Parts: sequence; structure tokens; C-alpha cells
Amino acid sequence: MTTTRTYGQFCGLARALEIIGERWSMLVIRDLILGPKRFTDLQRGLPRIPASILSSRLNELEQAGVVRRRVLPQLDAGLVYELTEYGSELDHILLDLGLWGARSLGYPKGDDVFTTDAAILSLYTTFQEEAARGVHMTYVVRHSDSLIVHAMIDDGTLKVSSGDHPSADIVIEPQGPVLIDLFNGNLTAAEAMASGRVKIEGAFAHLELFTKLFRIPPKPELSDGLILH
Repeated sequence: MTTTRTYGQFCGLARALEIIGERWSMLVIRDLILGPKRFTDLQRGLPRIPASILSSRLNELEQAGVVRRRVLPQLDAGLVYELTEYGSELDHILLDLGLWGARSLGYPKGDDVFTTDAAILSLYTTFQEEAARGVHMTYVVRHSDSLIVHAMIDDGTLKVSSGDHPSADIVIEPQGPVLIDLFNGNLTAAEAMASGRVKIEGAFAHLELFTKLFRIPPKPELSDGLILH
């Protein structure tokens, strides 16, 4: 590792945080979970990260065995970064942590960035596998003309990719950050349609099912005052 910062603890959690706990590290890993990326791809998904910091984080993760570099075999042979097998083991940890954080997410601020990778991972994060048993459905979620993802559900399994899908059962067009309200149950599908916050191309029943297949569970309620046992 290039960093000398340690917690001085003989503990697996402490070591994990030494490897992936630096600022931006988990977001770099998030963007590599979906596949290899060039340096410029990572910069595009993390527009606020200085190039020098991104280089440092990639070097640190590479030295820790989490990330590796590979030259593409195509004629325009370019260098990409990808997760190693060890790094790929973080996928479920990352999704679980993302769902935990989503319970405190609130609404986006005006300058918050919402990328295609974040849109894809939001569906993986909130997917309810048990509710999807026996379901065969393809959804397209059109956040904007330039940010479109599709989700294919096949008997409890989920595959999400960028772009449109010609055989989608329904196209969902959120008008603003309405999906967070649908996912956490603050808004029903019927209320979203009636208020104009969601537009669809397809059957309304498919939208209702969508709100059951992708959910953010509520946080436990906070207790006021001193807790006495």
C-alpha cells in the first residue's frame, strides 16, 4: 500500500477499512463492479474527483490486490481498470451498504450527480428477490434522454444494463426524484400517476408490480429522550 495510515489494530475490519476506507475508494469500486473502465470513464462517473486522487486510489487498490490493469485486445488497445476476484467479492457488501445508506438518502441536492452506473446499482440494491419469484418482466426506466436503463427479471433473478430494450413490458419515466418515494413506500403507484410524477408506456399493473419488486425498507424509529432499562 502506498498509504502509511493504519489503525494499529489486529482486526479484519480495521484492515478492510485501511484498504477501501479512503475517500473515493468505495465509489471507484462501485463503478468497477459493473465492468472494466478506462481512467476517463471513471473520471466521467466521478466528476468531482481530482485526477491525482483518482490515480492514487487506483494505485492503492491495485497494490492491495483489489484492482488490476489490463490492456484491451482491440486495435485501439487501451488500458482499463477492473476488479480482481478478491475485489469482486465486495459486490454484495457494496449493495448491502448501499441499501443501508439509501434508508437515509432523502432527496438529491441541486448539484448532486446521478450517473448511469448509480441508476443501475440502485435497482440491484433495492431488488426484492423473493417478491420476484415467478416473475418474468422487462422494465425500462427513462430518467432522461441520456440516462436510460433496463431491468430484466426472470424468476427471481435480475439483470440491469444501460440503454433501452425493444421488448420492454413497460417504460417508466420518472418526473424528478420520484423513484425514492416509490421505493420507500411514501408514494403509491396510483398516487405517482395521479400527480403526474410518473409517466408510463404500458400497463399500470406493471408499475404497481415494480413498486413491490424494488423496495427500500424503513429505518427503525428513533426513541426520544433517555432510554432506561
